[in-house]
Amino acid sequence: MKGKTKNIIVGTGFLAVAAAVTAGISYVITTTLVQEALDRNEPEVMKKAKTRITGTFKETPEYAKALEAAKELEAREHERVEIEGRDGTKLVGHWFNRSSCERIIIAMHGWRSTWSWDFGAVADFLFENNCSVLFAEQRGQGESGGGYMGFGMTERYDCADWAEWANRKSGSSLPIYLIGVSMGATTVLMASGLELPENVHGIIADCGFTSAKAIWKHVCEDNMHLSYAVRQKVIDDLCSQKIQYRADEYSTLTALQSNTRPVLFIHGSDDTFVPVTMTYDNYKACLAPKELLIVPGAEHGLSYFIEQEKYESTVKEFWRKYDGYKPAVQTKSESDNESDNV
Repeated sequence: MKGKTKNIIVGTGFLAVAAAVTAGISYVITTTLVQEALDRNEPEVMKKAKTRITGTFKETPEYAKALEAAKELEAREHERVEIEGRDGTKLVGHWFNRSSCERIIIAMHGWRSTWSWDFGAVADFLFENNCSVLFAEQRGQGESGGGYMGFGMTERYDCADWAEWANRKSGSSLPIYLIGVSMGATTVLMASGLELPENVHGIIADCGFTSAKAIWKHVCEDNMHLSYAVRQKVIDDLCSQKIQYRADEYSTLTALQSNTRPVLFIHGSDDTFVPVTMTYDNYKACLAPKELLIVPGAEHGLSYFIEQEKYESTVKEFWRKYDGYKPAVQTKSESDNESDNV
C-alpha cells in the first residue's frame, strides 16, 4: 500500500511539473507571438517562421515587380515630411506633389512593410491621374517613432492627423481619399470612425482585417495551428501593456457603424493571411455608400498585380463618383473621445 501511495505521489508530482513546463512553454510562445505582432524589433526566431504567417510571396513573379517598383518610387524626387502625432510620436511621410492636382491621397502601408513596397506598383497610376500623394510611414516602423505597432487602433489617429496636415499643406478645397493596404486598410477603416476633415471624400481599403483579435486568432489557429483561446488573456494583458488597448477593444466594424464616407473595399479571393470573409464583414457593417471589388485568384495584397486594368477602372470610377461628394456631418464619436488619452 505504501508503495502504491508513493507511486501516486510521484506520478502526481510528475504531472504537476509537466503541466508547469507546458504552461511555461505556452507563455514563452505567446509572448513571442505578441512581440512579433507589435514590437518594432522583430524576434529572431520569428523571422524563420514568417512564411507560415504571411505566405510565400517571395516565390511569386510579382515579388520581383514589387521590388523594382519600390526602388523606383523611393528614387523619385519628393519631400520628406515630419509631424508629431497627438501622443507626441514622431511621424514621417513622403509627399509627392502634382502641379495639376485633382485630389489628395493619404496612403497607409501594412504590417512590417514599407510605404514604397506596398505602393510602388500603384504609384504611377496615382500620379498619372493627377493625385498628390502622402505616403505615410506607420508608427513603430521605418523612420517613424514609437516602439510598437497598434494594428490600426493607434494608427487611426495618425491617419486623421495626416489628413489635417494635408489641408494645412495644400488648403482644404481638394478632395482627400484615405487608402490602405492590409493593416493600412484596417487603419483607414478604423479612422473612418473619427471626426475627419470635411473634405475627406472617401476610403479605399485593400485586404483589411476587422480587428487585432480577429487576425491574431486566424493566424494562430489557421496558419500556425495553435490555440488562441488558451493564449487570449496573456495576449490581451501584453497588448494592454504595450499599446494601452486590448486586442478586441476596437474594430473596423465599430468604426464603420458611424462612418459617413463612401468606401471601396478590395480583396483577393485567395488571400490566406487576411481571409476575404473579413472584407465581406466590413462591407456588411458599412452604412455609408460602398462598393466591393473581389479579385479571383489574388493572394494577399496582390489584387493590383492580378487584375490591374479592373483595379484601375474601379478606382477611377470611384473618384469620378465621389470627388464632388459632400459627406454628412460626422459628430464627435465615442472613439474620438479616446484620443484625449492617446
